Order: sequence, then structure tokens, then C-alpha cells
Amino acid sequence: MKVLVTGGAGFIGSHVSEFYAKKGEEVVVFDNLSRAQLLGYDASNAMYNWNYLDRYENVELIKGDVRDSESIKGAAKDADVIIHTAAQTAVTTSLADPRTDFEVNAIGTFNVLEAARLSKNSPCMVFCSTNKVFGDNVNRIPVRDNGKSYEFEDDKFQRGIPETFSTDLCEHTPYGASKLAGDIYVQDYAQRNEVDAAVFRMSCIYGTRQFGVEDQGWVAWFTIATLLGKPITIYGDGKQVRDVLYVTDLVRAYDAFIQKRDTIHHGVYNVGGGPDNKMSLLELIEILKDATGRTSPISFDKWRTSDQKVYISNISKAALELGWKPDVSPKDGVTKLAEWVNGNKEIFG
Repeated sequence: MKVLVTGGAGFIGSHVSEFYAKKGEEVVVFDNLSRAQLLGYDASNAMYNWNYLDRYENVELIKGDVRDSESIKGAAKDADVIIHTAAQTAVTTSLADPRTDFEVNAIGTFNVLEAARLSKNSPCMVFCSTNKVFGDNVNRIPVRDNGKSYEFEDDKFQRGIPETFSTDLCEHTPYGASKLAGDIYVQDYAQRNEVDAAVFRMSCIYGTRQFGVEDQGWVAWFTIATLLGKPITIYGDGKQVRDVLYVTDLVRAYDAFIQKRDTIHHGVYNVGGGPDNKMSLLELIEILKDATGRTSPISFDKWRTSDQKVYISNISKAALELGWKPDVSPKDGVTKLAEWVNGNKEIFG
């Protein structure tokens, strides 16, 4: 099997690439290595996963951009599977530069879909969407304060947000809008039998080899800051809650769809840790203190645009249709991440 991973040198993409490389599949990593520029961190970090994957003889590294339709078409021409992780991933970056955000997330996804449609092998496709497609509608659900965290007050959402939750008539931010555009295009191509494809609307994904920054990847950023003694700014009161999912569990969800492509030709799945794997920012700080024995200086600032006080994925559909569930608890996952950061401090400067 030949697996094309767009954004394959990114955090999620590199774990996808390694997963299939270890299975002995032929893997093509397609990446333009732009995340350092987009997110404002050290360019050497952008190369880390690219260089890491170079150890696998069955991984081909191609420097290319999903905005270049001919390049992605060439990379996909004989692929059996395309996992589209390439994206502009930060809300704050989308607000500052909405054009780049749209070009990467919307036009880039369209180019990948067309490449899949035209490929001689009729590859199935996985699209990495986001919970931000639901926009500010999530904040219209009443919440209650539990001291160190919020939770949904409406029992209808006790198991989290379902795939059928409305995406309409609300603010999304440019990032949420561009990802929703890609999300809908993937659904349309799949419904019209142009490609077999699944949309995974991801909650908070974290894990090793994640270079979290203040604007994106909060679990990794808090972990890096704690171990390097850097200050942490919490936007809001720190009681906002996310369901968190360790990256290897996410990759298993993608693979579960790919293995069932002959019977499940398309689907939309909310994917995260679900209600059993949720935590607030304040609770993460406590987990990190237990795992590392350290704390960082904490300060608070105003809430960010369109931040959701609570987001928890209802993962019942993925469990039912794909036979999938998370295995790694937040405590175990954060401990693994902290051990990786602690063993690689030199790459964080």
C-alpha cells in the first residue's frame, strides 16, 4: 500500500507517517515546512520531524505545497491512501492573515480532493477537520462552574457534541470557516462517489514531537513551558475544558476507517478523548506538577476570540462504526509528553 501524507512532517502527520512506515507500507511525506513561519517558532523545529522520518527507508520526503495543484497531483498519482493533515492550524494566525489561512485550508483541500479523484488508484482519503467548524454555537450551550472546570449544564450533551450539531448562523473565525469549507467539500466529493473519504473533526490532540506554542497546541505548550521554567499566560480563567486525545489513538482512528473502506465509503466523525478524557487548563497544570514536580509562573489575560468554554467530543459514532476508542489516559499521555520534552530540552532553545 502506498500512503501519501500531506503535512507529513508536522506533529500529527509525522505520527501518521511513522505508523505506516512501521507497518512496512510505502509512505510519501509531502510538506512545505512552513509551520515555523506561520506559527512563529524556531525554523530548526520545523525540520525536526522531517529529519526524524528520514531514518525510515520506506519513507519518501517531498518538499511541496498543497496550494500547488500540479505538485500534489503528481504526488498522489499512484497513492492508495491519502491522509490530508496539511493545514494552517492557529486561530490567531487566521485572524492576522486570513488569506493564507483560506488558501492553505480551503484551496489546499480542494487540490488534494482533485488529486485523489484523478489518481489512477482511486485512493481513499482522510481529512483532518476540527471542532472549530461548530463555531460559537458551542458557547450557546449553558455551562456550570465546578470550581476548577466548566461542564455543560444541558444533559443532552452529557456525552459531548455530536456530528449533527449545527455549524450554521454563528461566528467561526477565519480558521473555523476555512476548515469548514474543506470539511464540506470532502463530504460532497464522498457523497457523489468521487472519492471514498472520512472527515475527522478533531478536538485537542497532543503527544510527543509536538512543538506547541502559546497560539496552538496548548497541552504541549504548557508542558514545554513547565519544564523550561517559562511563564504561562492563561486566557480566560483556566476553567475551560477540552477532551484530549493522545496522538497515537488518533492515528488508530484514521486507520480504522482505512481498514473498513470497502464497507464504509464515507463518514463524518467527531474524534477526541470524549467525556472520559477531559481536563481544564487548571487541571493540566496540576497533572504537570505531579508528573514533573515543577510549576511555571502563571498569569491571566482576557478571553480570546471565539474560545469555547467547554468542548467535548461525542465519540459514540466512531466507536460504533469504526470499533475505536481511546486507550491513553490524560495522566499517562501528559507523562509521556513530559518525558519526551525533558529528554530533548536542547531542541527548544
